[in-house]
Amino acid sequence: MIISSNKAVRTAIAAASAAGLVALAATSASAAGSAAPARPALALVSPVTDVTLTTDEEYGTDLNFSTYVVAGNAPIEVRATRANFNSPVVAKQYVKGKAIALPKGMVTDFSGLAKFLHITLTDPAGKKVLDIDQSLCLNGDGSRTRPDAPATSPYPNYCNSNPFTTGAVWGLQTGWSANTSSYDPMAKPVKVPVGKYKATLTVNKAYRDFFKLPANQSTVKLNVTVVPNEDPCHPGEGVRGCFAAKGAAKKPALKSKALVPHAARPTGKATTPKGPKPDLVSVPAWGMSIDKGEEGTPEAGHEYLSFGATVWNAGPSPLVLDGFRRQGKDVMDAFQYFYDDKGKEVGYKNTGTMEWDPREGHVHWHFTDFARYSLLNATQSEVVRSQKEAFCLAATDMMDYTVKNANWHPSNTDLHTACGDHTSLSVREVLDVGSGDTYNQTKPGQSFDITDLPNGEYFVETKANPDGKLVEGNTKNNTALRKVILGGVKGARTLKVPPVGVINTP
Repeated sequence: MIISSNKAVRTAIAAASAAGLVALAATSASAAGSAAPARPALALVSPVTDVTLTTDEEYGTDLNFSTYVVAGNAPIEVRATRANFNSPVVAKQYVKGKAIALPKGMVTDFSGLAKFLHITLTDPAGKKVLDIDQSLCLNGDGSRTRPDAPATSPYPNYCNSNPFTTGAVWGLQTGWSANTSSYDPMAKPVKVPVGKYKATLTVNKAYRDFFKLPANQSTVKLNVTVVPNEDPCHPGEGVRGCFAAKGAAKKPALKSKALVPHAARPTGKATTPKGPKPDLVSVPAWGMSIDKGEEGTPEAGHEYLSFGATVWNAGPSPLVLDGFRRQGKDVMDAFQYFYDDKGKEVGYKNTGTMEWDPREGHVHWHFTDFARYSLLNATQSEVVRSQKEAFCLAATDMMDYTVKNANWHPSNTDLHTACGDHTSLSVREVLDVGSGDTYNQTKPGQSFDITDLPNGEYFVETKANPDGKLVEGNTKNNTALRKVILGGVKGARTLKVPPVGVINTP
C-alpha cells in the first residue's frame, strides 16, 4: 500500500506532465506550434521517486508503486471476448473503428494485459529479492494528466471480472492515466522483508513493440521502503471485505438519476409495451467448498456446500425495479419499468415484492423473485433448496461489456448504493446491461445442507426469474447447472468440481 493521497498523485502527474519531467512529449519541433506534439501511444510514468510499501507476515505486500501508464494523442481501447466456455479469450485493439488483433499471449483471461510490466527489486547489497511480471488493466484508477485531454472518459473505471465473463472492454482516454496496480483481485501479494530497496519497472518487450514505445518511455526507477503494516485491512480483501470493514456500509446512496425511484407508485393502467427488454442469464455456480457449521450454533455438526452464483443482464435493456413501501410493513410492492430504444420510460408492471432482511450480512431491502438456487441429484430432481431466495440487485461483476447497449458505467456497483435502509419509503434497484449480480459463498442461508446426503453426483442449479414475474426478451438461458461430486465420510466430506469447458474454477 502506498502512503500517499490520490489528490497528491493526480497533482504530481499533472505537474510532471506539464514540466516534461516524465518525458511524455517526444516533440518533433512542430513549426507552427498549433499541432499537438508527437507523443508515444503509451508511456510509463511516475510522479514520485520514493515509495513506501507496507507488509505483514501473514498477508505480504501489494506491489503498488505509484506508477501509471498515460495515453498519448489518441485513446487506447482493447476488447477481450470469449465465444463460449469452450473457447479461449481473444483480444483486439480498436483504432478509429478498425480492429487489430493483439499478439498471442498478451491476453489470456479477463484480468487485463498479461505480463505487461517486469518488476525487479534489489537490496542495498545489490542482491535481487524480487523478479516478477505484473499484468495491467487499462481501466485502473487514474485521471487526465494535461489540460488539453478530454474532461471525461467513456471507458469503465474498474477491472473486476467473473470466472464466466465473456466480454470485457478496457480503455484509456487520450491524455488520461491508469494506475499500473489498482489492487487487481487476480494479483497475489508477495513476501518482501522490511527494508530499503531499488525498484526497476519496465514495460515488457512485446508491448514496447506493439505500442511502439521508445526506451525512455518504458522504464521507471524508484527508491522503495517497506515498512510493517499497522492497518489490519488489506486492499486485496475487496470491496465487500476491506472497505466494508472500514465503514462502507455507512456510505450514503449515490445521487444519480438512475438510482432515484419515482416519488409515488405508478398510476393508470399497467402496460408491457413492445420493444427492448432485459435478458437475464445464469452462469454455472463457482468458488465451491465444503464448510462445517460453527461450534456453539444450531449449525454445529452440519456440513454445507458453499458456492458463488451470478445472474447477469445481456440486454439490450436494463432491469429497473422500484419498490414502494406498504404503510407500517416491512414489505414493498415492486414494479418493473420498460424503456424504448432511446431510453425513454414507456411502461411498467407490478412484479412482486421487496422485503426487509435484518440478518447480519444483509440489512437491506431484497427483491423476492430474482433467482433460485437448488441442489439436484443425478436425475436432476431437487433434493435441497437454498434459503437464499431474495436479492438486492447490484452490478457487482463485468460479464460482457461488448453486448448491445452495455453500460460501461453502471450506477450501482455495490450493495450500499441502492438497497435502502429500514426507514426507506422506496428504493430503486437496477441491473444494467452487461453487468452481473453475484452472491458469494459467505451470504447467510445461501449454502446447501449436505449433512445427510449420500455420496454421488449432484448439480448446483442457478435459475433466474424462477416464477416468471419479470418480463424478459429471452427466457431460454435462465437456468445453469454445475456438476459436483460428493465423497468422503460424514464429518469429512470431499468435493470434486469438474471444469466447464476451459473454465476450471473448483
